[in-house]
Amino acid sequence: MSEPIPTSEASLSQSPEWLQRALASHSYLADMPLCTVAHLALALPRPLLLEGDAGVGKTALALALAEVVGGPLIRLQCYEGLDVSQAVYEWDHARQLVHLRTAEATGELRNATSTSVEAELYSERFLVERPLLAAISAPAGTPSPVLLIDEIDRADDEFEAFLLEVLADQAITIPELGTRRAVVSPVVILTSNRTRDLHDALKRRCLYHWVEHPTYEREVAIIELRGRSVDERTAREVAAMVQHFRELGLYKPPGVSEAVDWATALSILGANLTAESAQATLGTVIKIREDRERIEASGLAHLVELARAKATE
Repeated sequence: MSEPIPTSEASLSQSPEWLQRALASHSYLADMPLCTVAHLALALPRPLLLEGDAGVGKTALALALAEVVGGPLIRLQCYEGLDVSQAVYEWDHARQLVHLRTAEATGELRNATSTSVEAELYSERFLVERPLLAAISAPAGTPSPVLLIDEIDRADDEFEAFLLEVLADQAITIPELGTRRAVVSPVVILTSNRTRDLHDALKRRCLYHWVEHPTYEREVAIIELRGRSVDERTAREVAAMVQHFRELGLYKPPGVSEAVDWATALSILGANLTAESAQATLGTVIKIREDRERIEASGLAHLVELARAKATE
C-alpha cells in the first residue's frame, strides 16, 4: 500500500507514473492519460472535470484519490433543484429553538438584548456545514480534502454559476459570521454524464478529461482485482462479452462495475460463461428491457461464442 501524500506536498504528486502506482495500490487501475491529468490537477492545483458514460470509473477515481492524498472524501451529489442551503450551509433551527426555550425558562432571555440573542443563535455552534463549506474548512496542517461534485450536469444553471464563484475564490461568505476562506485547498473532482452541456465558463476553470471504457486487457485486470473469487478465465470471457455489448448501440452500455458484478455472480454460481448462464445472469449487467431485447436479437449464444474465442487468444 502506498503512503498518503504528505500534507506539505498535497498539491504535488511525484509524477503521473507514481500516481498510477499509488492508485493501483488502492484498487483503481487508471491509464496514463487519466493519471497525467489527475497529476496536473494536484500540481497546479485546478479542479478536474471528468466526463464519460456512466460506469467508467469517474466517481471511483475521486474515492481512490482521497485514499492516496490521505484527506477526507466530501461528496456533493447534484440533482435538479439543489440549492445553497443543501450544498453550502444551513442553520440548525431545531437546536436554535431548543436554545431559545431553555433561555426563556431559565430567565436568561429576559436579561439579554435582541442583538446578543441573535449573535448567540447565529454562531458556529448552530452552523451545519454542507459539502462546499466543509471542503474549504480543513484546518492548516491537515491533508487536502477531496471534494467530489458528482453529476454536475444534473444541477440547475443557477447552481452551476454559484459553484463557479466558489471554485474561483475558494471562499464562502456567511452573512452572520463573515467570509470563510480555504487554508488548505481541496482537491476538486467534478463528474458529468453529459445529460446536458455545461457552461464554457465552468469548463475554462477546470482541467478536462473524457474517461473512456477500459481496453479489453485493462478491464480483465480490473475484474480480477475487484471481483470476488473470479478466476482468469471468467474475467477474460466476461470482459470480452461486455466489450461486444458496447458495440451494439445499447441505451445504457454496461460499465466496469456491471462487468465486475457479472463475473462475481458467475463465480458465486460456480458457472462458466455459456448461453444458458449468460441468459440467467444477464440482469446483473443489463438493466434496460430494450437493451436485453437487442442483445437477444443479436444472438446471445453467438456473442458467447465470440467472447470465449477472444478469451483464449
